[in-house]
This record gives sequence, C-alpha cells and structure tokens, in this order.
Amino acid sequence: MKKNDLSVFKLESEGFKIVLEKHTGYQPVVSQPVAAAPVAPAAPAAPAVAESATTKEQPPGKEIVSPMVGTFYSAGSPETPPFVTVGQAVTEDTVVCIIEAMKVMNEIKADAKGVITEIVAENGKPVQYGQALFKLK
Repeated sequence: MKKNDLSVFKLESEGFKIVLEKHTGYQPVVSQPVAAAPVAPAAPAAPAVAESATTKEQPPGKEIVSPMVGTFYSAGSPETPPFVTVGQAVTEDTVVCIIEAMKVMNEIKADAKGVITEIVAENGKPVQYGQALFKLK
C-alpha cells in the first residue's frame, strides 16, 4: 500500500471480501467495562413429557449447502428441466444447481450420496453462504 500510495484497498471474489485501510496515526481504543444487567431467575423446567416428544423426532438428514453468496438457479436456462428433482438419487459428482455470483455461473455439485427429499432454495432468489439448498436422505 505504501509503495503504490494507497489509502484503501478492497477485494471481493466469490463470497470473499477484504478491505484494507491505511491509518496515518496511532489511535488506541479504550473501552470501559459495562455493568452486567441483573439476571432473571431461570424458568421452571418443561415437563418430561415434552422432552420425550422431541427426542422421538427423526434426526435431520444431510443437507447440500451453498458454498457462496449468489442467486440460485435450479436449471441451466429457463427452457431446460431442473438439474435434480425430489426423489432423484445423487452422487458426489451430480450437478444439482447453478449459483450466479458476480455474473459468473457456478455449477454446484452434491458432494454427498443420497436421495433429494426437499428443494429448500427458490429458483431465481438470493442465497447466502452455508444456506441449505437441498435436503438428502
């Protein structure tokens, strides 16, 4: 930054963002401790019947999550069928969708074996990094 006389440098790439700023003077940050708010007494425990009902639920299946921020597309174009449908078996190398990020179309692979049980993301809508796109069993 010094060599090129830069005061700010910003870089964004496929869900990654970094901002570097050059400051000319040293300004220490001093913070005062904050007094803790009084804590309310804990609520009584829920009955054991409610706990046993939640433990009987089936454990969640695998999820295919978004590896980046972008726009979710279930097919290569509006005229073509979706890459996958509910009930379809997938392998690690199966392309399940496209995520558009910065005008680049990125094919997303399942990275897991299983059967698609639910398509969570909506076609043409934004998705976040780590957001569930599909559920597998």
